[in-house]
Amino acid sequence: MANVLIFASSLNFSELQSEKNMSNGGILRQCLRLVCTSAVRNCLECKERIRIHQSGGYCLAAGTTAMPSKVAHLHSLIRGVQASPRNIVENLVTQNSPVKDPEKLLQDMDVNRLRAVIYRDIEETKQAQFLSLAIVYFISVLMVSKYRDILEPPPTPSSSPIPNAGEQSVSSDCVTGSLNGSSIVPIPGIDGEEDRSDTFNHDSANEIESTDEGSLSGSTKTDSKDPSTDDASKSPNITLKSEEPMSDGSSQKSGEDVIQHYGSGDAAEEKKGEDSWTDVSLNDESEPRPRTDEKDGMDRGEKPQGQISVLSGSPMHNNTGGNSSSIPRDELNIKSLMTAEGFPLPTPARESNLTQKLEAALGSVCPLLREIMVDFAPFLSKTLLGSHGQELLSEGKGITSFKHSTSVVELVMLLCSQEWQNSLQKHAGLAFIELINEGRLLSHAMKDHIVRVANEAEFILNRMRADDVLKHAEFEQTLCAQTVIERKEEEKMCDHLITAARRRDNVIASRVLEKTINIISNKHGAWGQDPGVDAPEYWRLDAWEDDARRRKRFVHNPWGSSHPEATLKSSHENGAPDDAMLQAKEEFHSQLAANRSQQPLQSNDLMDDNELLSDDRELDLDLVGPVNISSKGHLISPGVVAPGIVSITSNELYFEVDEDDPEFSKVDPEVLKYCDHLHGKWYFSEIRAIFSRHYLLQNVAIEIFLASRTSVMFAFPDQATVKKVIKALPRVGVGIKYGIPQTRRASMMSPRQLMRASNMTQKWQRREISNFEYLMFLNTIAGRTYNDLNQYPVFPWILTNYDSKELDLGLSSNYRDLSKPAGALNPSRRAYFEERYNSWEHESIPPFHYGSHYSTAAFTLNWLLRLEPFTTMFLALQSGKFDHPNRLFSSISMAWKNCQRDTSDVKELIPELFYLPEMFTNAHQYKLGSQDETGVVDHVQLPTWASSPDEFVRIHRMALESEIVSCQLHQWIDLIFGYKQKGPEAIRATNVFYYLTYEGSVDLDAVNDHIMLEAIENQIRSFGQTPSQLLMEPHPPRSSAMHLTPMMFSTVPDDVCMVMKFLSNSPICHISANSYPQLPQPSVVTVTASQNFAVNKWNSNYSASMHSPSFAESTPSIAANLPLIMDPVLAQVNNHMPKRHLGDNFSQKVKMRANCFVTTVDSKFLIACGFWDHSFRVFSTESAKIVQIVFGHFGVITCLGRSECNITSDCYVASGSADCTVLLWHWNARCQAIVGDGDHPTPRATLTGHDSPVTALVISAELGLVVSSSEYGPVLVHTTFGDLLRTLEAPNGYRGPENVIMSREGIVVVGYEKGNIAAFTMNGRRLRHHSHHDTIQCMLLSRDGEYLITGGDKGIVEVWRTFSLALLYAFPACDSAVKSIALSHDHRFLLTGLATGSIVVFHIDFNRWHHEFQHRY
Repeated sequence: MANVLIFASSLNFSELQSEKNMSNGGILRQCLRLVCTSAVRNCLECKERIRIHQSGGYCLAAGTTAMPSKVAHLHSLIRGVQASPRNIVENLVTQNSPVKDPEKLLQDMDVNRLRAVIYRDIEETKQAQFLSLAIVYFISVLMVSKYRDILEPPPTPSSSPIPNAGEQSVSSDCVTGSLNGSSIVPIPGIDGEEDRSDTFNHDSANEIESTDEGSLSGSTKTDSKDPSTDDASKSPNITLKSEEPMSDGSSQKSGEDVIQHYGSGDAAEEKKGEDSWTDVSLNDESEPRPRTDEKDGMDRGEKPQGQISVLSGSPMHNNTGGNSSSIPRDELNIKSLMTAEGFPLPTPARESNLTQKLEAALGSVCPLLREIMVDFAPFLSKTLLGSHGQELLSEGKGITSFKHSTSVVELVMLLCSQEWQNSLQKHAGLAFIELINEGRLLSHAMKDHIVRVANEAEFILNRMRADDVLKHAEFEQTLCAQTVIERKEEEKMCDHLITAARRRDNVIASRVLEKTINIISNKHGAWGQDPGVDAPEYWRLDAWEDDARRRKRFVHNPWGSSHPEATLKSSHENGAPDDAMLQAKEEFHSQLAANRSQQPLQSNDLMDDNELLSDDRELDLDLVGPVNISSKGHLISPGVVAPGIVSITSNELYFEVDEDDPEFSKVDPEVLKYCDHLHGKWYFSEIRAIFSRHYLLQNVAIEIFLASRTSVMFAFPDQATVKKVIKALPRVGVGIKYGIPQTRRASMMSPRQLMRASNMTQKWQRREISNFEYLMFLNTIAGRTYNDLNQYPVFPWILTNYDSKELDLGLSSNYRDLSKPAGALNPSRRAYFEERYNSWEHESIPPFHYGSHYSTAAFTLNWLLRLEPFTTMFLALQSGKFDHPNRLFSSISMAWKNCQRDTSDVKELIPELFYLPEMFTNAHQYKLGSQDETGVVDHVQLPTWASSPDEFVRIHRMALESEIVSCQLHQWIDLIFGYKQKGPEAIRATNVFYYLTYEGSVDLDAVNDHIMLEAIENQIRSFGQTPSQLLMEPHPPRSSAMHLTPMMFSTVPDDVCMVMKFLSNSPICHISANSYPQLPQPSVVTVTASQNFAVNKWNSNYSASMHSPSFAESTPSIAANLPLIMDPVLAQVNNHMPKRHLGDNFSQKVKMRANCFVTTVDSKFLIACGFWDHSFRVFSTESAKIVQIVFGHFGVITCLGRSECNITSDCYVASGSADCTVLLWHWNARCQAIVGDGDHPTPRATLTGHDSPVTALVISAELGLVVSSSEYGPVLVHTTFGDLLRTLEAPNGYRGPENVIMSREGIVVVGYEKGNIAAFTMNGRRLRHHSHHDTIQCMLLSRDGEYLITGGDKGIVEVWRTFSLALLYAFPACDSAVKSIALSHDHRFLLTGLATGSIVVFHIDFNRWHHEFQHRY
């Protein structure tokens, strides 16, 4: 750095010093200190080289492993000259060492540096003068010291033992500069210190510490115990001090070399008795630090571990009293050398040798000293004064020697004179001391600054470390703990899901076992019971819903009973006669005995947890994908609120009940048997619609509708969870039925938003849907559900006449006023309710008209008392017993009358009264007690105008769909769902209920009192909930039938529309009318007995001619005015196009009939059976090529059936075979093929029970039923899952069922041999049977099931009323037998296939047989 500043830099130091707040000349003084340090270090290196060269290396004492301390100090300092980042500039000149000539006192570079320091800014006179004085002192001391060394060389190490590290003096390494010997000049700024000796530091990187026990605080310690101490070697020493000052304000550290002369005085001689080492610390407060000699010294660039050491030597004792020969020669001071006693007598040879050595050593230094003396003579002459004040550099005296003499010896002798020694010590020494003290002050200031910065840094680091500790603690306590908790929750969830999967699999296994036992143990199974044994059968209402959301299907009930325990309990509490109680006890005990005998067959116990955990790992394969959401929730099922965990993965939904929850233990175990979803799992592909729902008047639930035509409902802790769950479920919206896009937003819509977004009101106004369907739609979007008995769908009372023998549906007096609520139909009772409302004065409860509600769980269970599972739920509600007989639902007429006169009964109806006749029959013979007036309560007493439950339901439904009801139904909708539900309009309409029945009336989350919360929840559960309000304005009325289609009841001119004859003359055994206008090509597919088929175009634009006046004027083409156009392939006689032939592989045993063929909705594919290889085949109607061959049966396939479907949806295909089985297949509309689980088609279910070849079958995907008949056996009803439900027993004498058809209403019509037909319900009850005079070849039902169309061998097509099998109409006879019939999509055309190969198209209008047409039009 000094080289850069004094050689290479042209900076103006004044500006830099001002900028850094330094004193004037501070930079150059610092450079001088650096240069002096480097020069002294080089001197030491020269001496060490000479010493090592003379001795051949250091001789270590015996047993030692390290060199002496002083030598280690020197080597530590000398090694600092090696290349390092701090002296790299210095080493650019010489690669290895700056010492080029060891004989020289100062190297040329050091001389040049000293010269450059003085002459760089020589124009600054005072600064240059000060620097010259200090340099003169520095050079003079070094020259005198070198002269002494040459005069008396030090002893070689081999001639004397190596002194102890604590005893050896460094006087041989220091220049003896005292010529006075009687006094010591103190160093200003050092308190009370008489002796100091300093080691040398290179670039402040290495510092030398004494290895004795010297004080670090400046005190002096003498070691008198060491026997090797040489008492005689006491001489005043020049002390070289190395400091570490820093320029003011700068961060660069530099060393100082102080060469200081101490005189030896008497006081000092008396105080010092021996050599000593004194370590002076820059920090006086620091503790002493011992020196270790493990290494030769510090490494290059290593930070000093201690403070700067000052080495002090004691003055030499007088020769008197001591032996001078014992004094080492290298420790003699210059003054003693100059005395006569100690100076050896020179000889000529010695003088010549000394002169040469002096010339070699001092030749490079003397010119610089002369130059300084001459250039600064005016200043130095006034400064360097003799002892008497004379000028030593005056003209003619000393200045002459410096100017004209070139003798080194002369110059040295001049400097060694006493006058010059005293003057240099007294005057120049002060300048050098000032220079050194400035460095010391800078060092102290820098040290304080460094300490302060270090303290600040330590404070900052401690603060950062504390922050890190806090953050680490926070990380461990929060994030880590939270992560651990989350991982534990995940592990718990995984264990929960695994356990749930195992439980679920065991439930499924138990169901499969039950199904297997049912298949082999029913009366048509291999282990069937003896027909003579009449074992009781119990049934329960299934959760299966049809398209109109009607639950009509009954399935086997393994837990069914006649509930004798409830009868016994009711008898005790209601005071029944003794004989009745005895009978009840006998039935109860017999029931227990029967249960014990049947227990092994009906055991459904699950394995306990220990057994579950030991199951196969294959059961864990249920868990696919990560758990996206897991939340506590409640499964809402009829009569059950089960707490548990709802979990959603990437493609599945799970529910696992929490059996340890106290809430779960409160649920009746008998009711739990009917809950199918306690361990539920549903694939996303099964989900069809998602609705948001209210539970306990809070919007915290969802209802999910599934492909299995069932639904499941969950309630969650809060609304945010509901949103998360909906977002995690598939994007299906609310389904496709209501005209609302399938988005998640649709699933989150409020009921009012759904009402606005749907198109169902317009459909209802246009009469595209029925009143029943529209009311079910309103109930569905308003939150009414089958899963929550407190929110059961609500329907209105329709009729008021339940007493007359006949009911005229055209008479308005038989209908209820739908503009008034049920409680206001009776004027006197309405006045009572209005009076109560007007006189209400309670402070916290708002006024109301009705304290009860029109729909509660108790009312619903009372309506459905005779059906399971509602019977068990009713008993659970009534504490295990039937209610008092007078309060049970026993009569339609009585229920209506109670609604008119009882102030606590304002209930409306439920939808089952319009479609479920089984609810009126006590099929399981429950002992319900006896009423005071009517006697025993058994079947429901029906109005006299209904001869059976089926007839009551049919008439009741007709009344609901009547024109009178259609015209005013919107007014009832306003009361229940619309603008009259709340507010001023509700008050005017006498339609205000208790405030806790309305949504939004209470926030359960805000209720903190547990007892109060439970009371409110019980109130909501027990006393009804009003549906969500859908409209704030009046509901629009329905358009009249005459307004929509004025010509709907007009008669067509002719029954026969057209006749089309095929050239093959082969009987047309199958006809399919795919006439939907949405199809690209509406067509009618026909198949003949000779296995030829045709695709005839259907004219959707055809309309029957009414012989209008313009008819004669118009000349339309014949083809344009016909509904059916023949297949162009078969229309021409001589065409060369390939014929539409199905091949010749049909078995001769199979008779070609209508049920041997099935077409897809778009007429693109034809499925045929009857092939000898036991297959059925799929043909393309365009090319007549086989697309697919499906195997599965072990016998020839005798019949096929296809479920109803729309244009783009999948459907079922059922095949019946001579092997007595029916297989159920899945037709995939996208793949346009029969598909299975793998690459090959596999059946979805195998239906068994027949013991002869299957002759006919029909399948309904909407009802989930397959009805099949066999050649000699019964007609069986299976579910689409393969469960055998019913046997349709033929009337006496009816054999050989040949045709089976079924309507969407669940009416099954079977055609037997010899023209016998019978009508059944889907639940196995026979309605009617009739023997016809014609052999019936084909049958067809209208869409609503009201009308039956038959065709027979006599060629007559007849229309029957299905319910009564009454003949309504006969079309004109055809010229041959009718082999097949079909209806167009709009039910306006009837197509018949004849045995002569002709197609006859009839006009048909079912409105002509409608009851309102007959009575009103």
